[in-house]
Amino acid sequence: MLVITRRINQSIRIGDKIEIKVVGVEKGKVKIGVSAPLDVPVYREELYQSLVQGNRGSLFASQDMVFSLRKVLSSDTPPQE
Repeated sequence: MLVITRRINQSIRIGDKIEIKVVGVEKGKVKIGVSAPLDVPVYREELYQSLVQGNRGSLFASQDMVFSLRKVLSSDTPPQE
């Protein structure tokens, strides 16, 4: 991890296309601006972790879902047209 000190209106660069700029400091909070191409997603950490957890949850099926799927797939009756 790179740890550096920046003042208001100073930036750091990540590659050629991403800029992170200190916009302000108020009441112990740092405001930063991120400039990145539209194809580069930028998330707050807590939102990113929520998305990761949601995606992990969708990878696993409940027992009821597995039972219902088995029932449909093992049905001896031909599909109706």
